[in-house]
Amino acid sequence: MELQLWHIWCICGVIFCIIEMFTPVMFFLNLGLACFIAALPAALGWDLMYQVLTFAVFAAVFLLWLRPFLIQKKNGDKPETIEMYAGKTAKVIETVTSENGRIAVFGEEWQAKSLNGEVIEKGSYAKIVKNDSIVMYVVPLE
Repeated sequence: MELQLWHIWCICGVIFCIIEMFTPVMFFLNLGLACFIAALPAALGWDLMYQVLTFAVFAAVFLLWLRPFLIQKKNGDKPETIEMYAGKTAKVIETVTSENGRIAVFGEEWQAKSLNGEVIEKGSYAKIVKNDSIVMYVVPLE
């Protein structure tokens, strides 16, 4: 069986898709799709120049239009930290004061400070009220 040019375009498309699986940056997928589309003119017997032009045009279109859409879909609408943690109960793993402390919530450890200046002892529970960057502000759980 003789390897034809459209086979090579398809093989390149598969290789780009495999690379995308290992580096999920939504870049190589676009090149892979452009390779599959460039295989069509190759299968129709068009000149190599038109195949490369087809690849270049579709790669550019996919990178400029499809990639931002795919990245948005991949990332989704992730809630901001405060939306995700506000109102949740956290275990105090290091005594929390108005200056420092540590809490655990959802299996993650965070720096914490007491919002109202109360001391929250290690081993007790606190409610997360707000956050400032990587610091959670908590009040004692009643």
